[in-house]
Amino acid sequence: MGALFAEETARSRRSRCAHRAGRPSVQDTAPQSLAFDHEAIKLWLGALGRTRREIEELAELLSPAETARAQRFGTDALRERWIAGRTTLRRLLGDVLGIPPAAVEIRRGVRGRPELADPQAGIDFNVSHTGDTALIGIARGLPPRTRIGVDIERRDRGVGVDRLARKFLTGNERASLAELDLRGRRERFLRYWTCKEAMSKATGDGLIAPFSRLEVTQPDIPRLADGPPPYLPEHWTLHAVSVPTTWFATVAIWHPPE
Repeated sequence: MGALFAEETARSRRSRCAHRAGRPSVQDTAPQSLAFDHEAIKLWLGALGRTRREIEELAELLSPAETARAQRFGTDALRERWIAGRTTLRRLLGDVLGIPPAAVEIRRGVRGRPELADPQAGIDFNVSHTGDTALIGIARGLPPRTRIGVDIERRDRGVGVDRLARKFLTGNERASLAELDLRGRRERFLRYWTCKEAMSKATGDGLIAPFSRLEVTQPDIPRLADGPPPYLPEHWTLHAVSVPTTWFATVAIWHPPE
């Protein structure tokens, strides 16, 4: 959820300790390809737990700008997870482009959204982190200007659902939570949130997107029903991603008008 919720939980700290104690193998940390019914979009689920020595080796793949950004993270845990995620992305993009990971040129695009420096490659990508896990989407062959956004959240994430629903959900979305127990409300909210966050990442708006005006119907089979420009329903397709039951995940595809 980006800046919306604190990432440091007791669960993630225990997970990091377990990874480091067990020194995960390459097989353990290699991204897992996910089934996704779209010929132009590939998805991977990546584990971000690494030993300190592995992080030092991975950091050699970063550009100077990425190295400077990694150094600005406030904790070692956040810095190490970001390095693991960015280098996993570099390896996947390198495989697609047929070049070494360190040779992949990534720049900040509109509103800081990462993109390839060479627009002629016809590739778009997006990454979402939750704790020690990353969801990575890479699209190749989509129509010009089409963008993707991805978001993944833990199903059991503890959130102040009623307060957040008032801030980020529409009236109809809040009404769909009314008859549910606390666990049900939290899970339904997180389903809505992954849809809205994925859309905001496709545009690059992030948390300045008008979440409370984006109305999503049937979050299990999501569809954008209403929203202001550029979030007009006819320009968006939402897909719930089949991920292990630990998480909820959504891919948003933005088809801007010509």
